Amino acid sequence: MSRKYGGRDRNVIAACNLLDRRSGAITLPSAPARNGRIILELTSTAFKHHAAIPQAYTCDGHNTSIPLAWHHAPAHALSFALICDDPDASNGDWVHWLVYNIPPQLQSLPEDVDRQAVVEIGGAKVTQGINSWPRIGYGGPCPPSGTHRYFFRLYALDLPPQLPADLTKPKLLEKLQGHILAEAQLMGTYHRRR
Repeated sequence: MSRKYGGRDRNVIAACNLLDRRSGAITLPSAPARNGRIILELTSTAFKHHAAIPQAYTCDGHNTSIPLAWHHAPAHALSFALICDDPDASNGDWVHWLVYNIPPQLQSLPEDVDRQAVVEIGGAKVTQGINSWPRIGYGGPCPPSGTHRYFFRLYALDLPPQLPADLTKPKLLEKLQGHILAEAQLMGTYHRRR
């Protein structure tokens, strides 16, 4: 897929993404001003990549949403979307949080975002979709037993923040198809005993 950046055509090929397994950052070709590479990073003050998620952010604690921040986003991104899910669930995919229509001026989500379809963060309105319970907003880790992995995936998009409300993960992914400029992930774990 060819995109025009600063008067130059650049090929953006998803198959050429390079994933740094240690940091979770994914690199993509970008504008020459960035030495031909963008490294979008997703971090949290609550836990490190591949570390345990504190109980406060789970169903065993306060079940408040996790604070997240991103760095080195593509300058030409028009919005961001975030998906948090658990691939270790018995059905193979349990969705914990969908946030989208995040405008480009926002570079973070605070702790304990209200569970409403549209919330104001930093003076901007963002949309939350329907998780697997099914409810709007964040639902923290709550495995029946054992250790599960929770992936927070951030997508930088060439879409303006105008996606409809009440999207589920499959519907959101359908809307994002062909519009992802860069992505990053942060993975945490949570363990519960039966």
